[in-house]
Amino acid sequence: MAGGGHFQPVRLDPALERWNFMRENVYQNFKFTKRATRSVLLFTLVFPAVIAGIAIRYDNKYDWAGKLKGESLLRNAPAAKAEEE
Repeated sequence: MAGGGHFQPVRLDPALERWNFMRENVYQNFKFTKRATRSVLLFTLVFPAVIAGIAIRYDNKYDWAGKLKGESLLRNAPAAKAEEE
């Protein structure tokens, strides 16, 4: 009844099986090529450095605490122009 025989309910595609095996074992076959090195450097050094630069630049520029509608969000808001009489 249940569990007998070695029947495959789905036909196996050899190319798909090879691709799946390589995908599951990529750490055993990985080599640093020029392309892989560029990707590693980009995502471990350049991208975080850009994000950190943006964060540092805008870190102290805005102040959201206790602002009312119509008030500037800039920490050092420009002085209001004095109306001429």
